[in-house]
Amino acid sequence: MNAKATAKEWIDNHLGDLLDWHTHIWELAEPAWREYDSQAWYVQRLREEGFEVEDGSGGMPTAFSARWSNGSGPTLLTYAEYDAVPGNSQAATTREEPREGLSRFAPGHTDPHSALGISTLAGLLATKHAMTTHRITGTLLYTGEPAEKMHGSKVVHGLRGYYDDADAIVSFHPFYMLPLCNTARWDTQCGAYYSKVYSFVCDAPETWQRSSSDPHSPIPASHSAARAPGANLSLMQMLTSSRSMLDAMLPAAGGWSFSDAILTDGQATADNLPQRVARIQFSWRTPDLEMAEHILAILDRNAQAAAMMGHCDVEDRWVARSRPGRTNHVLAQALYDNLAEVGPPTYDSEAVALAQEVQRELGIKVTETPFLAETEHLIEPQEAERLLREQMPAWQRNWTSDDYVEMSHYAPLVRFYVSRPALAPAPGAGPYPAWVMNALGGMRETIAPTILTAGKTVSGTFLDLLTKPDVLAEATSEFESRAVVDPMPALLPADFVPPIELPWPDYRLDRASGQRWW
Repeated sequence: MNAKATAKEWIDNHLGDLLDWHTHIWELAEPAWREYDSQAWYVQRLREEGFEVEDGSGGMPTAFSARWSNGSGPTLLTYAEYDAVPGNSQAATTREEPREGLSRFAPGHTDPHSALGISTLAGLLATKHAMTTHRITGTLLYTGEPAEKMHGSKVVHGLRGYYDDADAIVSFHPFYMLPLCNTARWDTQCGAYYSKVYSFVCDAPETWQRSSSDPHSPIPASHSAARAPGANLSLMQMLTSSRSMLDAMLPAAGGWSFSDAILTDGQATADNLPQRVARIQFSWRTPDLEMAEHILAILDRNAQAAAMMGHCDVEDRWVARSRPGRTNHVLAQALYDNLAEVGPPTYDSEAVALAQEVQRELGIKVTETPFLAETEHLIEPQEAERLLREQMPAWQRNWTSDDYVEMSHYAPLVRFYVSRPALAPAPGAGPYPAWVMNALGGMRETIAPTILTAGKTVSGTFLDLLTKPDVLAEATSEFESRAVVDPMPALLPADFVPPIELPWPDYRLDRASGQRWW
C-alpha cells in the first residue's frame, strides 16, 4: 500500500471519531475571539496526537500553533477555524429550532467552520500516520485561527512570524457557490478586507452649553437643563451618514460590499444621562486596495463629524486590514489532481432521506435527488476561473474576501473548496431559508462527505509535496517571481495588537448547571 492509500485508509477508519469531533465543535458554536472551549479541545487533541502546541499563539487566547516533525524535509502548513456567527443558532434537525437551551439569536455555524477545522485535522493526522508508516520525513504545522469572520488572526500570526517556516500552505473552505464548488482557485483570489471599530466617548458632558446649565445643580445633567447629546447620537449619525453615502464611496461595480455591527456595551439603560460610550464596527470588501482606501477616508471623515455632533471624542481601532491574495498555479494544479483522484462528495440514502424530510417540513415537493447537482461534481480550476470571470468586469482582479489571503504572502498557497451540503432550489418555491443549510452542516450523515473528501485531498497534496521535490521547487519559484512583480507589503504594523478586549458577542457557560446565557 502506498502512502496516499495509507492516509485515505486512516481517514475511512476514523470517520466515526471525526464526526464525533465535528459534532462537539459544531455544538460549541462560539463566536469570534471567544472560542475558548473550541480552542482548548484542539490543543488537547493535538497534544494527544504527539504535536508540540503553543497555546494562545500570537498573544491571542483562542489561537494556537502546533508542530510535528519526522526529520528533515519540507515544512507544510494547514489550519483550523472554529468561530460561529451570532444570531444563527440551529439544531441539527430537519426543522427550524435553536440548539437545546439556547435562544435562536445564539451563535451557530453557518459556513460551517466546524467542518473546515475537522477536515484539515483529518488530512493532517492522516498525513502524519502515513509519514510514520512509510518513513517519510518532513514537518507538519497546524495553526488555530480564531475570528475568521472578522479576518482576525491570520494577519496577526503572519506579522508575528508563524508562517515564516512554511514551504507551502493548503487552505480549505466548505463551499457551494458556483462555480467555486469542488475545485481550487486559479487566478482570481479573494480581495482586500478592511474592518474598523469606531468608539464614540462622551467623557465631558458638563462642558455642553455651559451657559444653559443650572448653576445650582450638583450634577452635570440636570432635569432642568439641556444635556449633551452623547455617544448614542454620534453612533447613529455615523451609521446613517455612512449608509446614505454608499453610492458616493465607489462606483456600483466590482462586487464590493459594506457591513456594519453595533457593539453592545454602554447602551443597556435609558437614563437622564448622556450615553457615555457607543461603538460601531464597519467592514468592507473590495477587489483592490485603492478602493478600500477610498472607503476608509470617507468613514474617518464621517467619524469626526459624528463625534462633534454628539459632543464626543472618537477612538478608532483596526480589526483587520488584509491584502488581496497571491495565486500559485503549481500548487493549485497539484491539489486539484489529488481532489480528482479522491472524487467529489456523494450523498448516500441516509443523507438523502434527511434532505427529503427538510423538504416535507417546508411543504416543498419531495424530490428524488434533493441535493444541488453541482455539489457532487468536480470542476477544473481553469474552467471555474472562466465561469467566474464571466461575472466580473474585465478590470477586476479579485472577488469576495477571506483572510487566507494574508497567508499567501508568506509562502506558496493553494485555496480549495469542497461542497458543503446544499439543496437544489425547488421549482416555484424560491431559495431555502438559511436555517436549512446550517442544519445540514451539523448532521453527521450530510456533513460526512465534505470531511472525507477534503481530508483525503489535504493528505494527498501534502504527501505529494513531501515526496516530489520538483513540485515544491516549481511552486516556490512561482511564488518568488510573483512577489517581485507585485510585492504588496503588510498593511498593519508588526506590533499590531488584535482587539480582543472589545465587547464582542459572547455566550457564557455555567459549568455547574450546563446553562448558557448571553
